[in-house]
Amino acid sequence: MASVLDYLSQGSRIFYSSFKSRIRPKQYEGSADQICHQIVKECWNGRFFQTSTTNFPQFWTRDFGWCVQSLIDLKYEKEVHQTIRYALNRFKKYKKITTTITPGGKPFDFPTMAVDSLPWFIHSIRVSNASYYSYRHFLNAQINAYFKKVINPQTGLVKPDVHFSSIKDFAIRKSSCYDNCMVALLARDLSRLKLDNPFKKYDYSELLQRHFWNGHYFYDDLQKKHYVAGDANVFPFLFGLEQDKTKRTAVLKALDDAGLTKPFPLKYTNSRSHASFIWQEAFMRDYESDAIWMHLGLLYGKLLKMHDPEAAAVVKKRYQELIETYHNFLEVFDSQGKPFKTSFYHCDSGMLWAANYLTL
Repeated sequence: MASVLDYLSQGSRIFYSSFKSRIRPKQYEGSADQICHQIVKECWNGRFFQTSTTNFPQFWTRDFGWCVQSLIDLKYEKEVHQTIRYALNRFKKYKKITTTITPGGKPFDFPTMAVDSLPWFIHSIRVSNASYYSYRHFLNAQINAYFKKVINPQTGLVKPDVHFSSIKDFAIRKSSCYDNCMVALLARDLSRLKLDNPFKKYDYSELLQRHFWNGHYFYDDLQKKHYVAGDANVFPFLFGLEQDKTKRTAVLKALDDAGLTKPFPLKYTNSRSHASFIWQEAFMRDYESDAIWMHLGLLYGKLLKMHDPEAAAVVKKRYQELIETYHNFLEVFDSQGKPFKTSFYHCDSGMLWAANYLTL
């Protein structure tokens, strides 16, 4: 019953915050860089880095993981370490690592356990060189419980018959390419941190090649439907799981040909028909289909920079224009490039992701 109450209270809070921001959206003065620096500073609330200043003023495990390296590069090491201590203490108290911690300090999964929570949290510890030794028994217990719940031991892949949450938390996928990339990242980071590593016997680069690569792009999940998904084709390269330049060229072409980079990058897919969604998606229709996500666009920009620095500079210029047009760093845009909104939700703003723009 408590989880249902958490679910309802968080949904109501986000709806109310979204409604207020639609009426009085905050605007920052200055250039894109100046705006982003202000946002990052405001996302530090004195205890931890929150995901945004508006709809999500709380700790989100994956969002923090996306930004940790940039925050370190921006000289926020002390704040990053304090954020990790805050999360570790909350997670340890409740005996679980989750997608988020509510503003009231309770770990909470939306809509269910996410495959990427543990990998992003471990990655945050590893990248930031945060102290974790006193928590090693808790972390090892979480790692081994995760392996039993998430991984098919015969294949090493995420179990396709269990619905896990993920980067697309409204979508229902079967052992997605992204999720398996996250397990690969976890396996690598655990070895470096000398924590328990039940994943080390699997070659995830080979598994991704064998199960997801179709000659032109990586499939979204093990259903192997013929459509291009943004997250499935960005993360194998960003994590160094695939380094073949010919494949990178093919993937960038596939993303472009599928329309995922237009009017600016990056969409998850070009149509909602490719995926199944949980029922709550009806309140935020197309939020995770052909909408344009700023966090994913920045990661795409890093991938593009490996291939064509001039093209990557064009993407950054487009993002600069968006930031300066709206005097803020917005969360997501609709397929036509307008701030995303439905009757129940208006896109978030003041995103911690602004740190990644500053280091693009």
